[in-house]
Amino acid sequence: MAAHRPALREGKRLVLKIGTRVLTRDDGSVCLTQLSRILKCVSSLHQAGREVLIVSSGAVGLGKEALGLKGDSLIERQACAAVGQSRLMSFYDSRLQESGIHTAQILLSEADFDNRTRYLNLRNTLSELLQNRVIPILNENDALSVNELAIQNNNHVRPVFGDNDRLSALVAAKLDADLLVLLTDVEGVFDSDPNENPDARLVSTIQVDDPLHMHLSSPKHGASKGGMQSKVESALIAAKSGCTSVILSGRTAEAFEMFLHNQPVGTLFPATVGLPAKRRWIAWATAVRGQLIVDDGARKALTDRGASLLAVGVHEVQGSFQRGDVVEILGLDGQVIGRGIIHCDTQTAQRWIAGEKPVWSKNHDALVHRNNLVLRENRESQ
Repeated sequence: MAAHRPALREGKRLVLKIGTRVLTRDDGSVCLTQLSRILKCVSSLHQAGREVLIVSSGAVGLGKEALGLKGDSLIERQACAAVGQSRLMSFYDSRLQESGIHTAQILLSEADFDNRTRYLNLRNTLSELLQNRVIPILNENDALSVNELAIQNNNHVRPVFGDNDRLSALVAAKLDADLLVLLTDVEGVFDSDPNENPDARLVSTIQVDDPLHMHLSSPKHGASKGGMQSKVESALIAAKSGCTSVILSGRTAEAFEMFLHNQPVGTLFPATVGLPAKRRWIAWATAVRGQLIVDDGARKALTDRGASLLAVGVHEVQGSFQRGDVVEILGLDGQVIGRGIIHCDTQTAQRWIAGEKPVWSKNHDALVHRNNLVLRENRESQ
């Protein structure tokens, strides 16, 4: 495995995701001693000149403990997050201040990624913090998050992220990080559920084109939003963006430190040559506002010839979008072909495919230009 780990020796920037199950005991109570141990490793990395960003779960759990709530409803979870977030941040700040390290709290929402201007501003802010030797502590703004309601109310909208696993991958991709570490409560990715199969084996390395990841399973816990599949998908996003990723245990005292010393622990996802920044944003970091259903001729032109998507090949328009939004492109069989930036709004697109070509489109024959298009094969196999 050491041959696949140049990022550990040469890489400067690391994104560390600490999951809910790392911060809680089996009975659901919060165990901050585990976090203290992890932060000792973080301090060592920082003192060695590495740049570290932390994406941390745990606010809802701390809030539940403080308020005595179960957090069964969305509004209860939001209230728990509001109370728990300040407690979580206080703990990070006090522990890292002991090593002379400053921290900064960054609470993120869908709009911070969905809106490209805010997406670029996020990079600038985080880069400035890192330049000033500050460790950013990032989390989804769970106190105000309405992702679940958005999904229920509009099935044409695809959320950017639904948990901190994907959030950490998007941050790693956006900042061109060298390494993404996803800490969880198991050793890594197994070839089957170790709770059900005593012969389940730890998978040491998963390549981005390895079909194995589509069939992996792992124990699921009610305390966290994302299961192992979420972590695998997030690790793959980072790897396809040029960032080496690893899933390993945050509950085993030595695992993180062993990994940092190139020991064969956890499951590694070696980086590939990443997509350009704009295409990464289209592929993963923005919400989809609608769908274009295309015929077989258009599908072949997109996948075989690298063509732009013309109105003549569009069979149906779904959803509600504006010019500059990202839409999904689907075949007649419902399979996703790719994503792209649409050149007009919903009503104009509907009239265009009906044969009413807009006057301003003389120099814009494409609904989605190939320069603003990312095919599914590139999102999944890059």
